[in-house]
Amino acid sequence: MSKRILQSTDPGRAYELIGEVEITSLDDVKKAVASSRKAFKVWGQLLLDERILYLQKLVDVYTKRSDDVAEIQTKEVGKPISQSRNDVKGDIERLKHMIEIAPKFLKPEIVDESDEQINTVYFEPYGVIAAIAPWNYPVSNFFISTVQALLAGNTIVFKHSEECPLSSKIIDEMFKEAGFPEGVLTIIYGDGEVGKMLVDQNIDMIHFTGSTHVGEYLYELAGKKFIPAILEMGGSSPGIIFEDADLEKAVGSVCEERYKNCGQVCCALKRLLVHKDIYENVVEQVVEKVKGMTVGDPMNESTFVGSLAAERQLILLEEQVKDAVDKGAHVLVGGHRPVGLEGAYYEPTVLSNISKDMRVYSEEVFGPVLTIVQFETEEEAIEIANDTVFGLSAFIYTEDPERADRVAKQLEAGNVSINGADYFSANSPLGGYKKSGMGSNDGKFGFYQVTQMKTVAKMK
Repeated sequence: MSKRILQSTDPGRAYELIGEVEITSLDDVKKAVASSRKAFKVWGQLLLDERILYLQKLVDVYTKRSDDVAEIQTKEVGKPISQSRNDVKGDIERLKHMIEIAPKFLKPEIVDESDEQINTVYFEPYGVIAAIAPWNYPVSNFFISTVQALLAGNTIVFKHSEECPLSSKIIDEMFKEAGFPEGVLTIIYGDGEVGKMLVDQNIDMIHFTGSTHVGEYLYELAGKKFIPAILEMGGSSPGIIFEDADLEKAVGSVCEERYKNCGQVCCALKRLLVHKDIYENVVEQVVEKVKGMTVGDPMNESTFVGSLAAERQLILLEEQVKDAVDKGAHVLVGGHRPVGLEGAYYEPTVLSNISKDMRVYSEEVFGPVLTIVQFETEEEAIEIANDTVFGLSAFIYTEDPERADRVAKQLEAGNVSINGADYFSANSPLGGYKKSGMGSNDGKFGFYQVTQMKTVAKMK
């Protein structure tokens, strides 16, 4: 049987070929899981300090190859190079932090003690984890999916989106250079069909980041297998600007949140809600700021908005915008492919006059398109914000601390930012409400998700 090849192309440079990898066959998927299970018998029994040594070596290797990682990430998915470099710096800090806190949260914990006995809780690995991650933050998503699980003693078979196979390849190279034992991390390549092959195997957990549609399928499958699943899925996050907000800071935050990485961020602000008294002022400021954004080749240092990751993403975005315009939406800026750029480019866009029957209202919009609606009361703002099947994040802009806290408690979202504060921090759990997923990553909460608790009671 001839080998099937997966090509990686550059969406920022007219889809020119970057490289190729071999698509993983069913037989090789089975071998990967078998190898992972064999490795677990050793890796899971190592002392935490022994596993940490491998991760520390990985930090050194990643630091040495950071420029290579940033460049291939930019070429594969169109992320501006300056943003890729920032991602890499964040990855390295994340690795160091997880290594630092692992002993604190994975050590056995005495929960009850009397004169006669002592009860201790141990945090033990599940086994073989099938991890599947998307293309929008290729290497960051990889580490979110794997680092805490590896530190806890699990082994992993990992699959990236078919849009970023060369990012997977460089990760594989780094793990090999760091000296990880065979089978501790195995990377497979291909599209959703290969991912389906993986989760159909004898695995002990699913870790998935991606679309809600796929996440629902995986949750159903996990239920049938009776195994846990951590799911970080889609979002249509609202941002609310109240009449007392610092408008300059609020608009700056909104535009950064919406348009970085060409709008391809699960937890990005995607719907802007503005109080009627400041609506015109905010719209004017947002449009002016969007007009000043540099759109261009992702490899240029000055580029803020690069390309989308693939032509299929571009086509979907165009369909969503066309549907909105056909139903009465107003295009305040953007709304087209930019002239003179060949690839998956779309202008930073702002839409107003939004109605509930539009796809941009009910669907996740994964690209540089912001919808703006106005509201009159706090209660109306909360109602509109929660009128979605998603619940990943939300953003509040107000100078009234009591209002901020009051609204935050009522928003149906797993992560809430007030006045631009960053909820994506080292120890904060990242997870969603409703159809944005279940389970969480990061900090002590992430370690608890990838371990099972065992209570050992013994007499003194």
